[in-house]
Amino acid sequence: MYKRENDFATVLDTDSDRDAPATKAGSGPNGARKIGSTIVLPVGSQVATVPPPVRRPRTERRYRSAVIGFDLFALVIAHVVVTVGYHSFDQIDSWRTPVLIGAALTAAIVSLGIQKAWDERILGTGPEEYRRVVRGYVFAVAALAVAGYGWGTSAGQSWTFGSLLIALVLTLLGRTVLRRHLSKARAEGRCLHSVLVAGDVEEVHELVSRADCLRRAGWRIDGICLAVDRSADSLPVAIDDIPVLGTDEIVLAVAAQHNFEAVALLPSGRWPHARTRRLSWDLEKIGAELLIAPVLMDVVGPRLHISPLEGLPLLQMSAPSYSGPAWIVKNVFDRVLAVLTLMAIAPALLAVAIAIKAGSRGPILFRQQRVGRGGTPFTMYKFRSMVVGADEHKDDIAEHDIGAGVLFKVREDPRVTRVGRFIRRYSLDELPQLFNVVKGDMSLVGPRPPLECEVARYGEDGAARRLFVKPGLTGLWQVSGRSNLSWDESVRADLRYVENWTFMLDLSILRRTIRAVLSGDGAY
Repeated sequence: MYKRENDFATVLDTDSDRDAPATKAGSGPNGARKIGSTIVLPVGSQVATVPPPVRRPRTERRYRSAVIGFDLFALVIAHVVVTVGYHSFDQIDSWRTPVLIGAALTAAIVSLGIQKAWDERILGTGPEEYRRVVRGYVFAVAALAVAGYGWGTSAGQSWTFGSLLIALVLTLLGRTVLRRHLSKARAEGRCLHSVLVAGDVEEVHELVSRADCLRRAGWRIDGICLAVDRSADSLPVAIDDIPVLGTDEIVLAVAAQHNFEAVALLPSGRWPHARTRRLSWDLEKIGAELLIAPVLMDVVGPRLHISPLEGLPLLQMSAPSYSGPAWIVKNVFDRVLAVLTLMAIAPALLAVAIAIKAGSRGPILFRQQRVGRGGTPFTMYKFRSMVVGADEHKDDIAEHDIGAGVLFKVREDPRVTRVGRFIRRYSLDELPQLFNVVKGDMSLVGPRPPLECEVARYGEDGAARRLFVKPGLTGLWQVSGRSNLSWDESVRADLRYVENWTFMLDLSILRRTIRAVLSGDGAY
């Protein structure tokens, strides 16, 4: 995981000049330094300085400008379509037309602004960005509808319920296109914010293991400060190839010296409230942001709430809920979409069945006992992709097992038939599980359906929490790497889904599943 070689002084001296700006102070990392026109003092200094205005990175500002431009363009196009395509020339020539159009445009822009739909921190994030856009347009439509009712006129209905709804669709499409370009740039190492991580070795390693997820969110870990005493005999040179630049006692100096754009504090007893607050003030002076990771890194979204108590912000975590209107909608949506999908792909199912029967002897369907919600067993259906009696030859290839934990996975499994390899690559063998969805044993989206022998071997890693919900035809495990995932990664993906389930998350996973299946990556 990491190597311990040089002592602290050697590591700091070795790395201190790397990427250092020309304006660094010559008094060393613990002295005052000048950045731009601002004198930054060491932690604990009693002399106050006025922090410079935090200027967002150039790429972030350009992306925000592009989003605003696309949103305004969508509004204009939508109003042109409704005005020219719906109204007659006499209506367009009326003096009321520009007034109504101006009111609709103003309401939409003001509402999007109130919802902070152009906040740099949420642009390109996906669900939260889309929620703010939808809320902005819903409030704009509601405000115009109430205003029209109060004035006793319906003259602006076409712009209220026509233009704004068209603009909403165009805005979401435009932001999706921009977000894809941003994701591509981040995958190539561009448009990323440099982050310095401070915390214990175990916590740092946990965060670094999620480097790909951080990169997709726009963050890149470029340095580490470990939570150890300065008097420590030695420090690791690097953790997972990321350089260790010092201890958490000199976080501010390291952040200033290497121009980090953010400092991420991981859970540690070395960062009490007063010290953390002071660091946040000092980071303002060098234009860096402070990121604080909660103890439970996998819990996000609607389960987390800020509860202020006498000025002390407490992070309140509510229990996961698998009931109520949203859960009912999920179950109805699952069955209706499963039935419609079965009707649509019936010819493809027939073709796969014929190919399996012609390719090797044996039944078309493979039935297997799996464990569902609450530990209830059920029979899961799949297209047969292996030779008959494949389980009897499992011990013969046990030495080739590459699965971690309780999973049994073999690359180039000799038991898989020629047709089986093809249908596995594109997940066609999973399609009969749509019948399990219709029956109510499974969901379209959920954790991977476990075998009874796997459940019996569950340990203290929380894998049993996957049984809180129905297993799914697809899930985060499917869109995060499929069979390429290790046991720990598979459990983590399923727990992330169980802990943070929302209906919007289901829709996002279904969309990503299509891309994962077409690419065929991670299937064997």
